[in-house]
Amino acid sequence: MTIMEKKRALISVYDKTGITELARELASLGWELLSSSGTANHLRKAGLTVTEVSDITGYPHILGGRVKTLHPLIFGGILARRENPADMKDTGEYSIPLLDMIVCNLYPFEETARKKSTLDDLLENIDIGGVSLLRAAAKNFRQVVVLTDPSDYAAAAEELKAEGDVTLPTREMLAVKAFRTTALYDGMISEGLCQSTGYSSPELPARMPLVLVKKQDLRYGENPHQQASLYLPPLSDLPWEQLSGKPLSYNNILDADCAMRGCAMLQDCCGAVVIKHTTPCGMARGSTPLEAYEKAFRCDPVSAFGGVVGISRKVDAATLEKMAERFTEVLVAPDFDDQPLEMLREKKPSLRILRWKGGRASTLQFTGTWSGILVQQDSLPPLPVPEKSEWVGRPRPDLWDDLIFAWKAAALSKSNAISIIRDGEAVGIGRGFCSRLHAVEFAVKQAGGRAQGAVLGSDAFFPFPDGVQAAAQAGITAIIQPGGSVRDGEVREAAEKLGISMFMCGQRTFRH
Repeated sequence: MTIMEKKRALISVYDKTGITELARELASLGWELLSSSGTANHLRKAGLTVTEVSDITGYPHILGGRVKTLHPLIFGGILARRENPADMKDTGEYSIPLLDMIVCNLYPFEETARKKSTLDDLLENIDIGGVSLLRAAAKNFRQVVVLTDPSDYAAAAEELKAEGDVTLPTREMLAVKAFRTTALYDGMISEGLCQSTGYSSPELPARMPLVLVKKQDLRYGENPHQQASLYLPPLSDLPWEQLSGKPLSYNNILDADCAMRGCAMLQDCCGAVVIKHTTPCGMARGSTPLEAYEKAFRCDPVSAFGGVVGISRKVDAATLEKMAERFTEVLVAPDFDDQPLEMLREKKPSLRILRWKGGRASTLQFTGTWSGILVQQDSLPPLPVPEKSEWVGRPRPDLWDDLIFAWKAAALSKSNAISIIRDGEAVGIGRGFCSRLHAVEFAVKQAGGRAQGAVLGSDAFFPFPDGVQAAAQAGITAIIQPGGSVRDGEVREAAEKLGISMFMCGQRTFRH
C-alpha cells in the first residue's frame, strides 16, 4: 500500500479499558497501529505490533512526557482533507502519513480534583495533546474516525468488518461526542482551578458555558410524556445520599429540594416541614423531632398524605415509628438512628429516605423558559433584623421568634404566600394564590380559632389594606411583611387603627 492507501490508527489512551481488543480487531483488518510510548508498551505486551509516534516524528517525548503527539507530521495526517489537492500535495511533499482513526481518552483531571490535590498535581493532570488530538480528528470526521469512549469501540469495529468503513452517521455522532468530551473536560479544569486557587469569577458573566454531568436518568419528567435526567455541575456531588426506597422521580427531587431548603432554614431549631408540590403544607418547631413532625403534620393532614417530610435534626425512633403509620413519599433529614431506620425500611420499603449532607450542588438556579434560560443566585434570603427594619404600632419583641418563623414559612412557600404561626407552629398557610387577600382568607380559614392571638407572615407587601383587615378580623396580633406598596400609608393606617403590630422587614421572598 502507498502512504495514501494504508489505514492507520493512532492510539493514545490513559484508560486502557477495551483497547487491546480494539487494537486486535484493527490489526486483523490490516490497519497499522501508531501509539504513544505508554500505550505502545501496553499493546506490545498483548503481542501486537506498534509503531511509536516518536518513530514518525523523529522526536522523542520531551519535557517529562508533556510533549508527545504535538507535531506537524501527526496533526497534518489528521487534518489533511483527502479531496483537497493542495492538502494532498503537502502530505506527499513532507511525507506525512495519513491517519484514519484517533483513539484517545484523557488524563483523569476530575478524579485528581476530587482528591483535593495540590495545584501542581492538578496542573500535571491537564491533558494537552489528547484534547488536541480529539478536536483535530472531530473537525475532520469525514476522513478520520474519533473514538474517546471505550463503550464505542465494539460498534466501530463491527461497522469496519461489516461495511469496510465506519459509516458517516456514526462518524458524525462520534465527532459530536468528542467535542462534548473536550468541552466537559475544560469545564472540569475551570471549576477545579477556581476551587484550588480561590479565584471567584463573576457568577453571572457575559458568556456562560453550560457544562453539566448526567448523574442519573429518571423514569420520566414532571409528566409521563416528558423525558428527564438529573445533571450536576462539574466536580459537584449530590447533597444527599439515598438510604432506602424506590428510585427518586423528577417530582420527588423537586419536593425533596424544597424540604432541604426548609431544613436549612430551620437549622437553628428542631424543626419539621411537610412539602407537597414544592410548597409547605405544614411547618413547625418542637423540643423533639417527633413533636416538630406532629405539629407540622396537623396543619393540613389531608394535603400531607403522600407528601415529603424534612426534619432538621437527627430522626429518632419515636419519630420513625410514627411515620411508619402514614403514607409519605420521601423523608429528608441530616441523620437517623440506625435500628429504627432498619425497622422503617422493612415496614415501608418504598419510602425514599435521604440523608441530607448539608449544602447544595449549585449556587445558581437555572429555569428554562420559551424566551431563554433564566439564571439567578440560589441563596436563602437573609433573616430580617430589628435594627434595619421598622415597627408600625406597638413593638412586640415578645413575638419576635414567631414572627421570624412566620417569615420563614412564607419565604419557603409559593407566592402569593401567607403563613399564620402560633407558638412555633404553622396553623394556616395560604400559598400559590394570585391574590394576596385570597391567600390571607385561605390561611385564616385553615387556622380557624387558632388564628386568635397568632402572628402572620407575608412574602411580599400588601397592595391594599384588605389583607390586614381580614387578618385583624381573625384575631391576628402581629404581622411581618416587607412593605414597599404605593399604598403602604393606607396599610399602616389600617394596622394602627385595628391594633395590629406590624414589622416592616424590607425583605421580599417571592417563589414562583
